[in-house]
Amino acid sequence: FALLAPAVSYAAAAPTKIIVGYAAINARVTPLWLTAELGILAKYGLQAEQIFLRGAPTLVAGMASGDIHFGRSGGSATLAAVGAGHDFKVIATFSSRNTYDLIARPGIRRAEDLRGKKIALTSIGGTSWMGVLLWLEHFGLDAQRDNIQLQAVGDQSVQMQSVESGIADAAALDGVFSTKLRQKGFTLLGEYSDLKQSIVGQAMVVPQAFLTRHADIAENYLKAEVEALAFAVAPKNKITVIKTIMKRLKTDANGAEEGYQDLLRGVDRKPFPSLEGMRNIQRMLKSRNPKIGELKAEDVIDGRIMRKLDESGFIDRAYAAQGVSLK
Repeated sequence: FALLAPAVSYAAAAPTKIIVGYAAINARVTPLWLTAELGILAKYGLQAEQIFLRGAPTLVAGMASGDIHFGRSGGSATLAAVGAGHDFKVIATFSSRNTYDLIARPGIRRAEDLRGKKIALTSIGGTSWMGVLLWLEHFGLDAQRDNIQLQAVGDQSVQMQSVESGIADAAALDGVFSTKLRQKGFTLLGEYSDLKQSIVGQAMVVPQAFLTRHADIAENYLKAEVEALAFAVAPKNKITVIKTIMKRLKTDANGAEEGYQDLLRGVDRKPFPSLEGMRNIQRMLKSRNPKIGELKAEDVIDGRIMRKLDESGFIDRAYAAQGVSLK
């Protein structure tokens, strides 16, 4: 981890430089962006380079090589990486529930009509793939049995375009994207709230080697994320958050409002690592990769920092500072 700048003890200590990778662009990533935009990272002595990587496999490779210290990724990519021999830990889960609507082309009226069709997603084995599989399971469908082709096309904006243009027949999309298609007459097959299973949609993942050597940096980083999360969900900050969403998602005010609602309903206020979510993902993944079935999901989770922040009252204070009560 040569990228870490040494902490300097004279006068003003130089900020510790970290690399944070993320593999999805949606409104639930807003707290990550806010940590930098609002100067919260600097408050904790950190200077982060935030890098967007198209697809979780690239992010995993970056963490495995030591080039990326923190990865905002999904549980499915993390479990797959651990199954492949990487020693990664999930130290927080920012989104542990489904946020994807299942939306299809106008000619598809019912879920059963997806048989023999193409569904767009970000990457095979990624979070959107997991969302699609959960929807298919919900409707009693099976990709292999029902000849449903899962196509990795890119992030959600690309998936939306591929459904709109007919390259794909359906996709599991956040409200900010599914609403645009619904307004054009596309079919909403399933609304996000219909799926109740826990997942690990967005987690903070770190290599065990980094966590062992730099637990203090990991703690400071999570403090910054928790503060940004509290800021993001506080009603008084809505205008600032909407502006960030408009800029980052390149959307208009209506799209940003939908993204803001995605954020509010999709993020966990106290982002403890979700063991139930990891077990659910393991159940879905092990048919593709028997090695993943042999893992202990609890070994992939390290909740010590989050427990410390909670028990010390840090999380409640962060929300109280924004006028939000978690009681």
